Amino acid sequence: MVCGGFACSKNALCALNVVYMTDVINASWRVMSNKTRHELERNLDCCGLFNLTAISQDDGSCDAVCRHRSTICPTCGEKLLKHSDEALKILGGVGLFFSFTEILGVWLAMRFRNQKDPRANPSAFL
Repeated sequence: MVCGGFACSKNALCALNVVYMTDVINASWRVMSNKTRHELERNLDCCGLFNLTAISQDDGSCDAVCRHRSTICPTCGEKLLKHSDEALKILGGVGLFFSFTEILGVWLAMRFRNQKDPRANPSAFL
């Protein structure tokens, strides 16, 4: 996507909705090795991904701590969506900050670029 400034940062972050993030998480989950999935489940304290949770919890392959405490664990997909939502909010704020400083820079450049130099010779052409 080619864009710049305020409109790009705001629209790009609004376009990353839950459906798109769910598709990205599903695609990355399919590509992961079993070792990576087990490490993710252990570190995030979750089992499975979205509606695949029942399969993952029933076969006993989940090594999360919540599995040993109770029979129902939160899904990794929910935790990843929550974390990505928080990260996108932070990135949106950073993007808006730089967009406004860019607008300020353009305004300052337009304001001060054609000022006359008071030390210059007034009879000179330039």
